[in-house]
Amino acid sequence: MEQASTATAAVEPSASETDFGVGGMTCASCVGRVERALKKIPGVQQASVNLATESVRVHWQADAGDAVAMSARLQRAVRDAGYEPRPLEAAEAEPARGWLGLPRDAWPVLLAALLSAPLTLPMFGSLSGQHWMLPAWLQFALATPVQFWLGARFYRAAWHALKARSGNMELLVAIGTSAGWGLSSWLWWRAEAGGAMPHLYYEGSALVITLVLLGKWLESRAKRQATEAIRALHALRPEVAHLLPDGIKREQLVDVPVAELLPGDRVLVRPGERVPADGSLLQGSTQVDESMLTGEPMPVPKQPGDRLTGGSLNGDGAVELEVAAVGAQSVLNHIIALVQDAQAAKPPIQRLVDQVAAVFVPVVLLIALLTFCAWYFWQGVALEDALLPAVAVLVIACPCALGLATPAAIMAGTGVAARHGILVQDAAALETACRIDTVAFDKTGTLTLGEPTLSALVAAPGVDEAGALQAAAALQRQSAHPLARAVVVAAEAVPEAQALTAQEVQSVPGRGSHGRVQQAHLHLGSLRWMEELGAGLGELEPRAEALQAEGATVSALALQLPDGRFAPLALLAFADLPKPGAQIAVARLRARGLRLSMISGDNRGAAEAMARRLGLNPDAGEVLAEVLPGDKAARIVALRQGGHQVAMVGDGVNDAPALAAADVGIAMASTRGGSDVAMHAAGITLMRGDPRLVAAALDISRRTVSKIRQNLFWAFAYNVAGIPLAALGYLDPVFAGAAMALSSVSVVGNALLLKRWQPEA
Repeated sequence: MEQASTATAAVEPSASETDFGVGGMTCASCVGRVERALKKIPGVQQASVNLATESVRVHWQADAGDAVAMSARLQRAVRDAGYEPRPLEAAEAEPARGWLGLPRDAWPVLLAALLSAPLTLPMFGSLSGQHWMLPAWLQFALATPVQFWLGARFYRAAWHALKARSGNMELLVAIGTSAGWGLSSWLWWRAEAGGAMPHLYYEGSALVITLVLLGKWLESRAKRQATEAIRALHALRPEVAHLLPDGIKREQLVDVPVAELLPGDRVLVRPGERVPADGSLLQGSTQVDESMLTGEPMPVPKQPGDRLTGGSLNGDGAVELEVAAVGAQSVLNHIIALVQDAQAAKPPIQRLVDQVAAVFVPVVLLIALLTFCAWYFWQGVALEDALLPAVAVLVIACPCALGLATPAAIMAGTGVAARHGILVQDAAALETACRIDTVAFDKTGTLTLGEPTLSALVAAPGVDEAGALQAAAALQRQSAHPLARAVVVAAEAVPEAQALTAQEVQSVPGRGSHGRVQQAHLHLGSLRWMEELGAGLGELEPRAEALQAEGATVSALALQLPDGRFAPLALLAFADLPKPGAQIAVARLRARGLRLSMISGDNRGAAEAMARRLGLNPDAGEVLAEVLPGDKAARIVALRQGGHQVAMVGDGVNDAPALAAADVGIAMASTRGGSDVAMHAAGITLMRGDPRLVAAALDISRRTVSKIRQNLFWAFAYNVAGIPLAALGYLDPVFAGAAMALSSVSVVGNALLLKRWQPEA
């Protein structure tokens, strides 16, 4: 069966996986170098480098060797390629603070600016008609530290690139600025003593390095904003838990690190604290803010027996919690892993960028050489005048923007989606979702509440309706059947109703139950059982047929008389109600021009009745009824074979094959169980059971892919336009450096606009 995700298509199921940080990458060419170096290691199946997060994910064959040894080989390969392997946590951390509280990575930019500023005096003087010129020795003294001390990072990276017989952004900057500095030194050296000093270009080289350093610093700040979703999720985990050891009084709590908690431990959660681990509430009641999990801002009431999720915020009640899951098994860690997976993966559109980056730097070097030759040999200009446009070509062509265009948008889009309860599990699903033209819904638990409710009670003539309901509830009070619970809940909702008790209650599997209520022998069960018992419905029969035609499940309450005959007392109709947002969700998707379908295992009458309530049209083929769980996937495949891009939305174990068969599977969190299985089969997970999030997921997908395309367009257009202008002499190297830095910052800034996205209410 074809899978929706292409990002992992080359990875075998038996593959192992490792992640670590990579320092020193600056452009798309660096990404290609690291990936090529890793793929040369025997056993490596796939290597995916993310420039924005400065991290790499490697899939390797499980039988390729010991995991520790393989990790060492991978990191050594990265180091040999000229980059710095480091722990993933270091890649995500905020930069350390230095003198005056400034980030340490800001100091090289500040020093370069202070040294370069005096070199700009001639530029400002020429604007006012003045001819200011610093002495050559002072220009040399100011520019040289910028070139070889603060700019040393460019030379180191360029040297590693040359050793690896490849190119990167630093190589272009190093060659270009070195040419400007060297030309200035040569002109100074050959100037005649006492003669007029020719124009030197120290300011150009120094300012280019300063602007590139500034651009990289602004870029790193923007990248940290794009990755704040991960850091915010990590920050939800409390450091300490209040442990209640066996036999110790409450006032003798022991504070222990959350990492030391074990399943079965009992902990106290005070008002206003975050829940330290997943578990069940033992004592107390409270309200919990679960917005970190579901995106829903309203607090959720919690009573003994309810589940609590680690990282959620406790309200105003002190409660005791029994720990059920810790560490990697917790829901919060699972969410963090899903977001990290999505941000680490490459969408198919990134392949174009990788292909371009592989040949970009060599082509730029060739263009710069041809530019110099054309000006020097063909146009016959002076050496310095021929060198300047070649330097401008090298500087403006740095492919930083190309490398950041896709990952910056992916991080921003998946991060903001996670904050609103939409988890994108792989980047391929994100890209595919924007092309969806058909959305297929499972019915029960997805568009409906998934729990039957008593929708109608019809009493026989002369029978008290409230009394019949209480009698039925007495028979059902000890049963765990969903229909029995619905009767009890309906009876308890009647104000000031007198609850009745039943004796001698016996359950008849698949049919119903019978017992004595106030000395009356009552039977409650399906209409088929009533028929088997010979209990006719009498005057209630037309009403029973009407209720069944509306899609309701109908049961009957009957009194067994002393002579063995039965007298009908009431009909009980059960229905699964639509979720509150289901009709709105259907309307919004239809307004987007999408083709809709509902797949249900219910009988056709019930499925079509529910479809009409939701706004679906059974006459237009929007309802597929009486579909067995195993046949759902086949129906999805049939839709795809009809030329449609299909998204399947489901919530249970039986939906997993259909979710996997769709172009995009969208799993919806459910209280019925089985959502974990559905989540593993899906590319997108909705953390709360609100059908309106389906339209929101497709919307953030469309917006994210739109940002990727915008970024790639401007990155390509910038180089396509900038390189010819530089080659023709219309761009000074200083302005080329400023434009290059601005392009990277603008690409990341454009991606960060996604952080303002809000799902439609």
